[in-house]
Amino acid sequence: MQNPSLDRLTPKLLTQSAPEAQPGFAPALRSDSGSGAGSWLRRHRGGAVIGAAAAVGLAVVISSQLASKGDSLPLSVHNAGPAGARAVSEILGRHGVEVQDVESFDAATTALADRPGATLLLYDRSGFLDQSRLEQLTAGAGRVVLVTPRLGTLKALNTGISQAGVVPESTALLTPGCDLSDPAAAGAVSGTGGFLYDGGTVCFSPPGSSAGLLARTDDGGLTVLGSTALLNNGGLADPGHAALALRTLGSSEDLVWYLPGLGDAAAAESTQTLDDLAPGWVAFLGPWLVFVAVLAVVWRGRRLGPLVFEPLPVVVKAVETAEGRARLYQDSHALDRARDNLRAGTLVRLAHALRVGSEATADDVVQAAARHLGRPVTDISGMIQECPGTAARLVQWSQELDKLENEVRTR
Repeated sequence: MQNPSLDRLTPKLLTQSAPEAQPGFAPALRSDSGSGAGSWLRRHRGGAVIGAAAAVGLAVVISSQLASKGDSLPLSVHNAGPAGARAVSEILGRHGVEVQDVESFDAATTALADRPGATLLLYDRSGFLDQSRLEQLTAGAGRVVLVTPRLGTLKALNTGISQAGVVPESTALLTPGCDLSDPAAAGAVSGTGGFLYDGGTVCFSPPGSSAGLLARTDDGGLTVLGSTALLNNGGLADPGHAALALRTLGSSEDLVWYLPGLGDAAAAESTQTLDDLAPGWVAFLGPWLVFVAVLAVVWRGRRLGPLVFEPLPVVVKAVETAEGRARLYQDSHALDRARDNLRAGTLVRLAHALRVGSEATADDVVQAAARHLGRPVTDISGMIQECPGTAARLVQWSQELDKLENEVRTR
C-alpha cells in the first residue's frame, strides 16, 4: 500500500481546518459591548423613561426657582404682586415718562441732580430719613409726591400739611371736591384704608371733614397721597385710580422712584439712640428700681428662712394626710364631697367588720349592721344616708358614724 504524498494532503487539510482561507469568505465581527447595552435598555426601558422625565421636571423646577422674580416690597416698580407698582411704572414709561428706580439716598440725590425738574416719588413708610436728608431731596426735585407720609416726615418738611386721621369705613367713594385739575379729571376714588391730611389744598374729603385723601401745597411743589391703593397693582384698576396716578406722577418727563431702606437709616448722622430718646428722669429711676428690687429680694429671703434638707423618700403619716385633706375641704366649703367620702369610708369599714363580702351593697351593709346591733334598719339607714347642710352638723354626723363603727366592732 502506497502512502499519499505530503504535497497532495496539504491543500485538503488547509481547506478543512481553515475555512476563512477560502476565497470569498468574510469573517463576522462580534460586538459584545453594543449588544449588551441594547439589551440593558430593552430590559429597563420603563425605568429609563421615568428617570428622564424626572430629570426634565427637576431641571424645570430649578430653573423656575433661580429665575428672577422681582421683589416683594410695597410700591416697588419691580414687584408684580398686588402691593407692587410695576403696572403704573410701565404705563408711565409707555407715555414717555422715564422712571428711574433708586435704592439709596446717594443714588436719589445723583438722579435728581442729573435730571433737573424731575418729579420725586418718596414712600418712606418706616421714617428712615431725617430732616436734613428730606430737605436735600425736596430741594433737588422739581415736584415731590409723598405717599402716606409719617408725622415725623411732615414735621421735618414743615410744609403746613399734617395728619388728620383715617378715612371712615362707611365711606366707599370720595369725590374730588376741589379746584385742582388732576383730581377733577380723575373723578371719584376709593378711600378704603386711606389716611386723611389737612393743610394746603385738600381733595377727596369724606362728608363732614375738612381733611382729604390728597393734599397739595399752595405752590404745587409737594403733593401728599393718603393711600397706596392709588398706585399699587391691586388698586390701579379701581375707578379713578389710574387717571389720578398718571396725572400726578406724569407731569414731567423724568420720575425718580425712591423707597428708603434700612441702609439709609443706618447711614444717617442724626439717628437717635435709646439714651437720646429716653427722658431725663430715667437716669434717677433706673438706680432706684434696682435698689427696690434688692430690698424685695432681702425681705422675701428673710421671710422664707433657710432651706431645710430632708432625706428622701419622705414618709407622711396617714393622720397628717387626712387632716390636710380635711382642711382643704373646709377652706373650699366642699361639704358634699366631705360627706360622700365619710359615708363611703364608713360603709367600707362596716362591711369589713361585719364580713358581708366585697360584693355587698350599701343596703346589705345597713341590714347587717341593724341585725348585729339589734336596732331598726330605718335608724341605721337614716344615720348613714343623712346629708348635713352645715359644717357643724357635718362634724357631729362624723362623730355619730364613728360611734356606730365602734359599737359594731365591740359587740
